[in-house]
Amino acid sequence: MENKRKNVYEFESRVRYSEIDHRGTLTVPALINYFQDCSTFQSEKLGLGARKLKQDQKGWVLSYWQIVIERLPGLCEKITTGTFASQFKGLFGTRNFYMKDAEGNRIACANSIWAFMDFKKGRPCRPAAEDIEPYGEGTPLDMPYVERKILVPELFEDKEPFRVRKYHIDTNEHVNNAQYVQMALEMLEGDMSMWQVRVDYKKSAVLGDVIYPKIAREQGRIVTELCDEDGKPYAVIEMS
Repeated sequence: MENKRKNVYEFESRVRYSEIDHRGTLTVPALINYFQDCSTFQSEKLGLGARKLKQDQKGWVLSYWQIVIERLPGLCEKITTGTFASQFKGLFGTRNFYMKDAEGNRIACANSIWAFMDFKKGRPCRPAAEDIEPYGEGTPLDMPYVERKILVPELFEDKEPFRVRKYHIDTNEHVNNAQYVQMALEMLEGDMSMWQVRVDYKKSAVLGDVIYPKIAREQGRIVTELCDEDGKPYAVIEMS
């Protein structure tokens, strides 16, 4: 069971009206926010939170998501969100997430890869022992892991470019991770029932950047590239 791991962090909540869509269930970006908030809460508890990151000008940046959805909880439903680090190796760390319902059934889970960055130099660096030891390492979740690389289709449909707005930006002055998924969802026509979302973050978009979206539909999946004016992607999102 997830909550028996020594290095796990959990918090309980209820699904809020502001977090649901017209179907009355949690949106995928809101699910991602729960996962992100959970890891942030753990870092703050361990003394490795936003204040220390700003002071040291170093910290973990999300590089990849694989999110598996069994079902999305409904309005006012009681949920528990948990996370733990599963491995640290070189410049990278991996972290698992999960969400459980009131009966303890897992309804969503995720694997993620993070890079440790020196923000002053603008490049990855090796974390010190004090940056990783407080998290510990736990046995990875039992979930259907897939290869990190997202296969990109040959043919895309160009969508209307748009500019990065203030509400897209987080404390790192970059577009928040969940916002890229929201942008990809905006490209869809109608609803899509998803069981898996994968995101490969290539580079950070900032306030004022113009994003050129491209979308490709294949059997069982939709791939969206959010690119700069030269066609280089900020993020690649696969929804299936």
